[in-house]
Amino acid sequence: MKTSNTYTSLLIFLGLVVFSCTTEWNQNTLLKSWTGPYLGTPAFDKMQVADVKPAMLKAMRLKLSEIEAIATNPEPPTFENTIVAMERSGKVLDCAFTYYGIFSSNMSSPEFREVQTELAPLFSEFQSKITQNELLFKRIKNVYEASKIKPLEADQQRVVELTYQGFAMNGADLDDVKKKRYAAINKELSSLYTKFSNNVLHDEENYVTYLNENQLDGLLDDFIKSAARVANSKGRQGEYAVTNTRSSMDPFLTFSTERDLRKQVWSNYYARGDNGDSYDNKEIIAQILKLRKERVAFLGYDNYAAWRLQNRMAKNPENAMALMEAVWPAAITRVAEEVTDMQAVADANGDNITIAPWDYRFYAEKVRKAKYDLDSDEVKQYLQLDKLTAAMHYVASRLFNYSFSLVKEGEVPVFHEDVNVWEVTDNQTGAHIGLWYLDPYAREGKRSGAWATTYRSFSTFDGKTNVLASNNSNFVKPAPGEALLISWDDATTFFHEFGHALHFFASEVRYPTLNSGVRDYTEFQSQLLERWLSTDEVIDQFLVHQETDAPMPDALVSKIKKAATFSQGFATTEYLASALMDMKLHLADPTDLDVDLFERETLAALNMPKELPMRHRTSHFGHVFSGEGYATAYYGYMWADVLTADASEAFREAPGGFYDQAMAEKLVKHLFAPRNSIEPAQAYRLFRGRDASIDALMRARGFPITP
Repeated sequence: MKTSNTYTSLLIFLGLVVFSCTTEWNQNTLLKSWTGPYLGTPAFDKMQVADVKPAMLKAMRLKLSEIEAIATNPEPPTFENTIVAMERSGKVLDCAFTYYGIFSSNMSSPEFREVQTELAPLFSEFQSKITQNELLFKRIKNVYEASKIKPLEADQQRVVELTYQGFAMNGADLDDVKKKRYAAINKELSSLYTKFSNNVLHDEENYVTYLNENQLDGLLDDFIKSAARVANSKGRQGEYAVTNTRSSMDPFLTFSTERDLRKQVWSNYYARGDNGDSYDNKEIIAQILKLRKERVAFLGYDNYAAWRLQNRMAKNPENAMALMEAVWPAAITRVAEEVTDMQAVADANGDNITIAPWDYRFYAEKVRKAKYDLDSDEVKQYLQLDKLTAAMHYVASRLFNYSFSLVKEGEVPVFHEDVNVWEVTDNQTGAHIGLWYLDPYAREGKRSGAWATTYRSFSTFDGKTNVLASNNSNFVKPAPGEALLISWDDATTFFHEFGHALHFFASEVRYPTLNSGVRDYTEFQSQLLERWLSTDEVIDQFLVHQETDAPMPDALVSKIKKAATFSQGFATTEYLASALMDMKLHLADPTDLDVDLFERETLAALNMPKELPMRHRTSHFGHVFSGEGYATAYYGYMWADVLTADASEAFREAPGGFYDQAMAEKLVKHLFAPRNSIEPAQAYRLFRGRDASIDALMRARGFPITP
């Protein structure tokens, strides 16, 4: 998953981004200047839910007063007094939203969710007051039109274009009646997004499967220990808890021999938001789709997808669909082959079953052992979270010249005892770059999945700022003194999210807006970093046995690399099904839409294999319905993976392979440092000398290439 921060989403919606917090306001912690070393850091140890609402209300009022001053400036509009002034506004609000994002994603509680529900429509009203400020937009438009006649410096031109586009796309040119309805729709949507998210979180927290000691067959020791500890924390001593999160569900489905329990755990997970109770999301989804279509119709678009994709790499839904439809047939064909292999194993064992979705992971693991003699549990013994963290730092050192030094406990405030902080410096000059926060473990009140975000972004706007970036995961916390062992897939995700953090740290932009991202491009940098997990340098130095500290044997490495395309049918199909569903929902007529029926009919029309579900069923598809960041943009992971596969081949062909110095310099210069200061397609051509080829993706996944 990409970055997560409620305000970041709001600002991207406007075409703006946060940069730093420097303004003192009052005694409310959420509004105070950040103090201490490293150019100041958030006072996470002092934040309280009671401060959230008054802080957000006060900070929004201040931001609006700053915007009003820009809009009513009697001087003729210029880049400096309009665009630069906007870039400089809202610092206090930026501070407050940093804390808000932690409460929302990492430290939620019933008390906070009440405040969140109250604030959601107020955030929407605030946003509308800016985008619908006629005087402000008139000034922006004047600067934009003047820049077409007399172009500004390249990055200034880009800021102007992004700012103008952000306002125009959000109804700044509408008449008063339409503006009023547009704002009302946004307000209603904001409440629906919050309710959708809270419903999913409710089902994650309340559907727990408890096991007794006779129901543990096949489960790995580290999983059993963690499950016992979770059950104990919930007052169920002597039992074992399988929580309703992917990090708990996935290993249980892979190793448990209890088929009925596998079905129960699978059903709980994929029914989130779809249990026919007061936390059911289907009607909320239907309302969201109707409101989105009504809103973009005011702007002259036939559907939400056409409006959303106009400033993405894909440009329109037809291009996005063409990519997905090119890959889909090969993906489901591979699933059929994988299921045939699994069914043969089940038949040979005399299991007397037909492969069902809750069997896929279990029998895939058996096929993996039979075909490649590769045991996932054996691989896990070499995947220790602390060693993988060191491996990521090593890669950052080789490619980016970064050094990571663990900050002493207590030197930088954190919001939970599980969070650690590293200082990032240039390992050649010693110059300070920023801080990296890591929050690795699952807990109640923390949303599921893995993500990266920033608390402060880089710019040279008002003097250089340092970067405060974080990575967040949901690994099950090990017992004290024990190593946390994770799967190869989880290790890949860990590297993926660190790729986002490196994208933040590598930023070399002047204006805060240029730290914003293009959704079907920003996943590219993180997906590319995944490739370094399987490099010999990482394997040889960091993938060592948890007990013996011996490096991973060459034979096991060979098995892993040979099995690199194993189960790509499952991985590609479960993802693409969600991406296609996202797009088709937004291309459909939402009038009287039955979400459940639409999902079933769409999957049937796609010939979706019955043996696996979408990665994210519609009822809990938070990427798309808890906000607008990935709405009609979930395809972006596939779009980015085309770039990733192509760029990986460039490294593979270089004299120094994945650590080739010349390629690394091009990587940082053209693909990481510019952020959104140039068009993504242009940036990629500067790196590769041409556009990316889908053939590289097909090769990477082991799919046949059609002429």
